[in-house]
Amino acid sequence: MSDRALGAPVRVDPRGPRFAAVLTTLVLVVVLATGSGPLLAAQAVVFALGAALGLRYSPYGWLYRRLVRPRLGPPRELEDERPPRFAQAVGFTFAAVGAVGYLSGATWLGVAAAALALAAAFLNAAFGYCLGCEVYLLAVRGRARLGQATR
Repeated sequence: MSDRALGAPVRVDPRGPRFAAVLTTLVLVVVLATGSGPLLAAQAVVFALGAALGLRYSPYGWLYRRLVRPRLGPPRELEDERPPRFAQAVGFTFAAVGAVGYLSGATWLGVAAAALALAAAFLNAAFGYCLGCEVYLLAVRGRARLGQATR
């Protein structure tokens, strides 16, 4: 029986999300330099696919698996996919708000949302620190503590 059938979390190569963060950083730099609402909307779609369908079904995950992963050795370890998927959902929220801002003429909103998304993507790309993943883990711990307190 597969891990998915048993309800075990999907495990991913941690280098994939970091590769995606590099591409996201580049896209967001271009968005901020050009003020392109359509490009930010396209990035929102990339985030949405990763959050909703899983990292391997996102365009950046596909690029990693097809072009980068075959040239690397095996990962030292795999990680739970849930924190980076949550991070993708957070990224989607910021990108969607930013795209609405740019496309509606509220450029300040587009710039602010894109800049916040860029900061998070850059932290992951440059330092391997996934801010959305950390928020996910804090929420899980908080929920566990809340559950213990109500017993």
